[in-house]
Amino acid sequence: MTYILQVDFKMDGPFGDEMVGAFEDLAKSINNEEGVIWKIWTENSDTNEAGGIYNFETKETAKKYLDMHSKRLTESGVTDIKAKIFAVNPRLTEINKGPAK
Repeated sequence: MTYILQVDFKMDGPFGDEMVGAFEDLAKSINNEEGVIWKIWTENSDTNEAGGIYNFETKETAKKYLDMHSKRLTESGVTDIKAKIFAVNPRLTEINKGPAK
């Protein structure tokens, strides 16, 4: 079983291609974090929100990453961070063609 970490927060930008330029190195570094399987980057420029959906090998690695990431976001001035961790039901996820282990 794997675990999903869902994080979102208020952000004034950048979004779209500018976001890629600003966060490409960060995106690459996330691949080296313990337990990360994949991440989907999310953004909504209409509501000034951003975040991500992460898949982790264990609940513990998801929690560890969330602690580190929340600290990093807070230190960069981000507030109103919302986060949840969910277990993935692999059998139902596979029926709907989702990536599940």
